[in-house]
Amino acid sequence: MAASDNRALVTPEGVALSLELAGLAPRFWAFVIDLGIMLTALMVMTIVVLLVGAGALTAKTPGADPALQILAVIWLLGAFALRNLWFILFESGRRTATPGKRFMGLRVAARDGSRLTADAVVARNLMRELEVFLPLSFIGYETGTGAVTAWTALAGLGWSLGFALVPLFNRDRLRVGDLVAGTWVLRAPRRRLGADIAEHSAVVDQSGFAFTPTQLGAYGVYELQTLEDVLRRGDPNPMRRAADDPIIVVAAAIRTKIGYRGGDDYAFLAAYYAALRAHLERGLLFGRRRRDKRDA
Repeated sequence: MAASDNRALVTPEGVALSLELAGLAPRFWAFVIDLGIMLTALMVMTIVVLLVGAGALTAKTPGADPALQILAVIWLLGAFALRNLWFILFESGRRTATPGKRFMGLRVAARDGSRLTADAVVARNLMRELEVFLPLSFIGYETGTGAVTAWTALAGLGWSLGFALVPLFNRDRLRVGDLVAGTWVLRAPRRRLGADIAEHSAVVDQSGFAFTPTQLGAYGVYELQTLEDVLRRGDPNPMRRAADDPIIVVAAAIRTKIGYRGGDDYAFLAAYYAALRAHLERGLLFGRRRRDKRDA
């Protein structure tokens, strides 16, 4: 993982939480996967429309021509709805990711760390209509009517290419839709356990301390900042600590709060700080920013 892929999201409390941006290649392949699924669905819809239209012509039912026109309109509306609602509905869901993004381990998130709103999802995906589908649809229509020229095709290609190159000219590799909507695409850690199992599974720190998601959920960003200050001022040597040392006091308070026993106080606080920080960073991927322990 390149260092340039990491971005620090600074909370209002002044705590910098680290997130990892998705690269251009994973985003491209996620789009290809989604496009493949959409084309398959479009082919099925086309076959159904053709079969219904052929049946109407074979039966020579009265008003067959208007019926075919209605089928053509339904197909066009279905194609438009598919290519737009596919992205909007999936990215508005709990996972904030299409099947292609989920397969590539990606998800859409708000750049300020807040919950991803429906307005942002709609904005970023309607821009895709201008970036990709509009020029392709225009070229396809011109080709079907026999009016396409080399200049028309070149203009459509240049239009799409111009939008496609935008991520190469900004630090966060944002496409126009992301710039407009205030979003970015992040790498999302895959969950190997179901939510019900993970809730009871311990998060083990490298030093040997283990914390459950419930224990880590007891505090928020404000307490993380406070804990960081305590660790910076504290003395790791247990032989030099007085009874009222902040390390001892804070460690006792956290142990009581989360129901944890054992381990040196400084090592316990350092392990809990690392685990809480990682827990809050994962929460940002889902648009959850807990300000403090009173923020439900």
